[in-house]
Amino acid sequence: MTDTLPSLSPQDALVAVMVAVSASDETIRTSELIAIERMVNHMPIFASYDIDRIAVVAQTVYALFEEEEGLEALFGLVRDALPAKYFETAYALACDVAAADGILHQPELRMLEEVRSELAIDRLHAVAIEWGARVRHVTL
Repeated sequence: MTDTLPSLSPQDALVAVMVAVSASDETIRTSELIAIERMVNHMPIFASYDIDRIAVVAQTVYALFEEEEGLEALFGLVRDALPAKYFETAYALACDVAAADGILHQPELRMLEEVRSELAIDRLHAVAIEWGARVRHVTL
């Protein structure tokens, strides 16, 4: 990776958090990719977003994951690009990606914990967001 990290748009930052959660267990599942694409295609916050940017952002996340301080750099990019009022949105999207395959793996849980911490998500708000993701992705 070059010494100069790319700058992200606010929507790129949201996508980066979703991709990071998906890639956290080193297995990017189809259900998670579909969840990311579905959210980008249908959520108002992504109304003006170029869906082709997902691949560029994903490559940036993957490259950062290869670096020793990559996770710290990723969260620095996210905090720089995303206004604080959207931090809970980022966490909600991350929870939806983690829950998309119906199983929360330990690396995903650790990544969600990291997102909560790095974005300073209030614990009570986090519980509500997590509950919402759980009930949205429950299966019969």
